[in-house]
Amino acid sequence: MTSLVDRSDADGVATLTLNRPEVLNALSAGSFRELRTHIDAIATQTEAIGCVVLRGAGRSFCAGADLKAFKERKPTDPDPTAFNRATLSALAALPQPVIAAVQGHCLTGGLELALTADILFAAEDVRFGDTHQKWGLHAGWGLTQRLPRRIGRARAKEMMFSGREVLAEEAVRIGLANRSFPTDRLHEEVQAFAALIASHPRGVTRWLKTMIDGGAEMPLADGLAMEIETNPGRNADLASRLESGGF
Repeated sequence: MTSLVDRSDADGVATLTLNRPEVLNALSAGSFRELRTHIDAIATQTEAIGCVVLRGAGRSFCAGADLKAFKERKPTDPDPTAFNRATLSALAALPQPVIAAVQGHCLTGGLELALTADILFAAEDVRFGDTHQKWGLHAGWGLTQRLPRRIGRARAKEMMFSGREVLAEEAVRIGLANRSFPTDRLHEEVQAFAALIASHPRGVTRWLKTMIDGGAEMPLADGLAMEIETNPGRNADLASRLESGGF
């Protein structure tokens, strides 16, 4: 049976690929179950995996939730919202940096998924948007909190109230995406950048992510104190480089 979320590892990078290109990688219940299995495994593999890439198969990253499955859900069926929300939170909380490689459609639930990444690289053909309000739906996977933190409250309100699409150039300008690349080079550029991150001492990278994310909502003085209190000092990698002169 074809997997809905593929995982491949190379050079210390785990690549998770949404694998429903025929429906623009719409997220089904099965997609979330497989994604969560991969996330839970990667969280325990901090020595083997130094960076995670999230991408979509085919021409789009993710067009959102599988609305066909949503319409077919019976009133007696369990509501998957809590599990889906927790899965995205687990992805955001991975100790390793996560890079989203976003091309084509990145809409609604797909945007919520992309916003869990630490770094977002976009193809020039990308189309970001939130269409919850067009369908009469309420965002349930973290969009109302993650998008304002990424681009600011006023810009987030503009995107969510209007449902308009944001293209690559604007996405970079407002901080939604870090950088954009020609569509045919996106995945090559992302994999190279992820391999660069994975080549660095992984304990230091994990500590950096913890410091930045943990201090984001703290007063500056508290964040500075946290940095001092949790700083482990020299690590084994630095000691070996000092001895060998390998800088």
